[in-house]
Amino acid sequence: MLLRATHVLVLAFTASLAGACAKDSPAGSSASATPTEPTAGLTRIPDPSLVCMINNTYMGKPQIPVEVDGKTYFGCCPMCKERLNNEPGSRVAVDPVTHETVDKATAVLAQDAEGTVLYFASEQSLGRYRGKP
Repeated sequence: MLLRATHVLVLAFTASLAGACAKDSPAGSSASATPTEPTAGLTRIPDPSLVCMINNTYMGKPQIPVEVDGKTYFGCCPMCKERLNNEPGSRVAVDPVTHETVDKATAVLAQDAEGTVLYFASEQSLGRYRGKP
């Protein structure tokens, strides 16, 4: 019985940590760090340091920089920093237009109306997503 109670406590603690990093910094909390060019619910993010690249969320304030192979990624907490350092798959995303794999450190970033970050291979790809040729 004690082992089962301990297991439940460990699971609850782990779950609270997983959600905590996404809640540390509310989206859009800094007026000077506001993304630019809102178009059809999609907003370009000119400064990648304001994004948690693990949660793929615009945080509105500078995040923890993580240097890997000469590129800089950003995470919102020590857990995100650890994942960026040790999980290569966490450093890439799929461009929603071209479906090619893009490196989050060099991608063009934009957020949708819910604050979810999308990663694009180029400005042209972002424009196509917005419906511009």
